[in-house]
Amino acid sequence: MNIFKLLLTTTLTLFTLSALTACEQGPAEETGEKVDEAITDAGNAIEDACEELKDKVKSEDKDC
Repeated sequence: MNIFKLLLTTTLTLFTLSALTACEQGPAEETGEKVDEAITDAGNAIEDACEELKDKVKSEDKDC
């Protein structure tokens, strides 16, 4: 039973610490958000280009 209590206490402590650290908006977090946004924009541009190409060749399947 002592091992169970130790694991439970450790898990709860780590969860609490990670939740508190995640609240900070530092430079690494801002950079990560910019990278995520750039990747999303690139994916959208690729999908738009694919859809335009399929329109030009009159493909029946319009999904990219």
